[in-house]
Amino acid sequence: MAKKSVASLQTGSKRLTKAVKMVKSPKTGAYTFVESIMTPEEVNDFLSKK
Repeated sequence: MAKKSVASLQTGSKRLTKAVKMVKSPKTGAYTFVESIMTPEEVNDFLSKK
């Protein structure tokens, strides 16, 4: 499963990071991308979840 933190976004006084994760569908076997914008501290938890 490929995973990568793509961009750092800055809005006002908060730093946000956009994380993109490839997830393989159990039904079809095709890969889909799951994107989320979060604080940098939450990125490792997001990427480690299946």
